[in-house]
Amino acid sequence: MRANGLEGAEIHRDRAVVTLPGYFRATKLWDVLVTHRGRLVAAIEFKSHVGPSFSNNLNNRAEEAIGTAADLWVAHRESAFGTTDRPFVGWLMVLEDCEASRSPIRTMSPHFPVFPEFVGASCAERYRILCEKLVRERYYTSAALMLTRRQDAETGGWNEMSEPSGLRAFVASLAGHVAAEAARAG
Repeated sequence: MRANGLEGAEIHRDRAVVTLPGYFRATKLWDVLVTHRGRLVAAIEFKSHVGPSFSNNLNNRAEEAIGTAADLWVAHRESAFGTTDRPFVGWLMVLEDCEASRSPIRTMSPHFPVFPEFVGASCAERYRILCEKLVRERYYTSAALMLTRRQDAETGGWNEMSEPSGLRAFVASLAGHVAAEAARAG
């Protein structure tokens, strides 16, 4: 935040201070909130997913991400955060990189066809698709997928599936948002 010009930004990570009001529910606990002079600058959600159950947990994570964003944007529209400027809203998934997360998941839809991008897609590919669609549809300012193997826990190694859903794009988008907020704040 500070490196991108937002002096005095408050970065909240403690559970007691990362709650925002919702519209469809009373409150939502985020992982990181950034405020500046009483304004919400950023709200970021971090998620992780390890095996063995990939397909069912993927659907639960997708539903949660979509619902969280829908709730936040309606609360924003209703001035719950005291500003008309859109905050940066980020979603970052760390997925175990293993054979099971990269194996195709079977699709079943007996009445109507599944969108073609999901047919034969693995859990990792479906998370990439989710990230890209969450941003395309403006549910999130940026959404990223990081893949990491269990043996990378010591080194912090990770991979990306695509540039639009990668960590680099996520960080660049956040930095740009923060720089714009700093310029507005003067």
